[in-house]
Formats: sequence, C-alpha cells, structure tokens
Amino acid sequence: MKIAKTLPPLFLSVICLICAQAIGQWSSIAPGRLINPEDLVKILQSGKEKPLMLQVGSHTLFAQAHIPGSEYVGAASRGDGLQQLRKRVEPLPRSRFIVLYCGCCPWSHCPNVKPADDALQAMGFTNVKVLYMANNFGTDWVDKGYPTAKGE
Repeated sequence: MKIAKTLPPLFLSVICLICAQAIGQWSSIAPGRLINPEDLVKILQSGKEKPLMLQVGSHTLFAQAHIPGSEYVGAASRGDGLQQLRKRVEPLPRSRFIVLYCGCCPWSHCPNVKPADDALQAMGFTNVKVLYMANNFGTDWVDKGYPTAKGE
C-alpha cells in the first residue's frame, strides 16, 4: 500500500522534471539567434543571397508544406537526424547564413530546434538563426500566406 501512496508524487515529479527540461531547451536559445517569419520573408524576397534553410523536424510535415528552397535534414531530436544535419553543413564556411526551422508544435514543446542549434554552434557556425514559430508551421507560416512548397 505504501507504494501506491508514493507513486502519484513520484510520477508528478518525473513529469515536472521532463517539462522543465523541455522548457529549458527552447528558452535557452539566445533571442539574437531567433528570426521571426516576417523578417525571413523579407530576406527571401529581397533578391539578396538567400540563407540555407534547413527543416529539422518531421519528414511528414516537410512533405505536406515547407519553405520553398529549404531542405529536409532529419528530426534533430534523434541521433540520425543530428548526424544528417552535421553531414550537410560540414563542408560549408562557418560564416554561412543558415536558418533552422521545425514548426511541428508550439515553440515551448519543440524537441528539434534546440539540438540543431546546439550542434551548429558546437561546429563553429557563427551566422545561424532559428525561425521562431510560436504555434506551428501551419499557423505561423502557411495561414499567413507566406510562400510554401509541397512534396519532397
């Protein structure tokens, strides 16, 4: 009977720890490393050199809709996705303008952008921005009428 009484507090403690870790992941991306959708659209429409845009979330979401010209490199919450990301950027100059985005879920729950940003920082990239989408790609990009592409 003692186990049954201690299980709920233990379970709640574990849940709180997991939530705190997730919040710590997304909130620790420095504000200067973020870019909002409106600013990215302006850059893409400016005619200047476009950033390398890498989608680091779900392949299903990428196939449904993504930013034109962006590349899918794998979910950065998984080891194989991070490996694909590192392989894609390894030959690039460390000053290359790169935009990372996911859009799978609300920003506070995204498991992908922080590991991707950390990986590029660890590799010495100095011009990386993470696309801030408060809700998800559908709400913060597609529904606003910004350009999208579909398919692989």
